[in-house]
Amino acid sequence: MNATRQRRKEARPQELLDSALELFVEKGFAATRSEEVAARAGVSKGTLYLYFPSKEDLFKAVVRGNLSNVIAEGDQAVDEHQGSAAELLRYLMRTWWDRVAQAPPGGISKVIFAEARNFPELAAFYVDEVIAPAHALIGRVLLRGIANGEFRPVPLHEAVVTIVAPTLFMALHKHSLGACPIAGPDLDPELMFETQMDMLLCGLQARAPRRRSEAPPAPYNEKLSAT
Repeated sequence: MNATRQRRKEARPQELLDSALELFVEKGFAATRSEEVAARAGVSKGTLYLYFPSKEDLFKAVVRGNLSNVIAEGDQAVDEHQGSAAELLRYLMRTWWDRVAQAPPGGISKVIFAEARNFPELAAFYVDEVIAPAHALIGRVLLRGIANGEFRPVPLHEAVVTIVAPTLFMALHKHSLGACPIAGPDLDPELMFETQMDMLLCGLQARAPRRRSEAPPAPYNEKLSAT
């Protein structure tokens, strides 16, 4: 095998994943056929099955290659970060915004939301592979900020969902109404991100110390002690 053919062979898995991502986002999981993925990548269906034995395996590989890796990098960033929790949170949200929410991988969330009921196994995989680790990652940053007095105590799970929700909304919008030639809400992605971060970080800022007689609301204590 010459060097050109060897490089082509080594590139095939990524070419297949790129083609699969495009088709899953365009057509959905159920409507995408394996032979379409192979054809778009310029290989035979048999070649596709050499790398990914089933369409489910292919979808899982797409998720791991486009979402799980970003979360893993975020975990490493949290381990290594020496600055403020606010800086770290902004960095993580910006990375997810640029590489996922406003990029092709953001369409994966649309696929899951649309088809989870018909493919519960894939939905469970997505929860374990993406949602749970991502929420744990953001939760680590919030707890760090609360522990060092930078952030005020908040209900952890609800705070994480509140942080993630606008980003998820923009990803869904981009790959649904935003992808259609119709009149819809005029949303500036960059302005949306900056507005979210401004409101988020201002809302998380630690307030003036309470008087000794003022205990924090019970749910705050319960959430933090249970984490």
